[in-house]
Amino acid sequence: MVTLDQIKLLEAKVARTIEIVNQVTGENSYLKGKLETYQKRIDELEVLIQRFKEDQGRIEEGIMSTLDRLNKFEEAVEGGAREEPPAAEEPPPAKRPEPEPLHIVANDDTAPAAAYIPAEEDADDPLIFDEGDDTGDAALSNNSELDIF
Repeated sequence: MVTLDQIKLLEAKVARTIEIVNQVTGENSYLKGKLETYQKRIDELEVLIQRFKEDQGRIEEGIMSTLDRLNKFEEAVEGGAREEPPAAEEPPPAKRPEPEPLHIVANDDTAPAAAYIPAEEDADDPLIFDEGDDTGDAALSNNSELDIF
């Protein structure tokens, strides 16, 4: 015969089973949601990968096209160089003569402290000038020593 204790034990086991089924069902729903989220992300990444592959193909085609054009250009330049005689090198531009150094003379009342007399071809050069009369800080003191400061 079935006792009351056995029925209570059976009810407890059924309640525990229902609780476990509900828990597993909740976990299943949660995992299905995550699966859908991951599947959407996978689909997005597959689209990005496909675009990347297409872009990569276009980039490679562009590089190959550019290299081909560069090879054709090099061949044309080499072909033109073989047909033309080598060009004579142009002579280097004439160098300007070095200016004469400044002549430093003692600072007396009749002569400027320093002067540069340009050659005739340098007469119109704005960078060459005559310092002229030095009435401010004297480059030379009266004892013919050079003042630096």
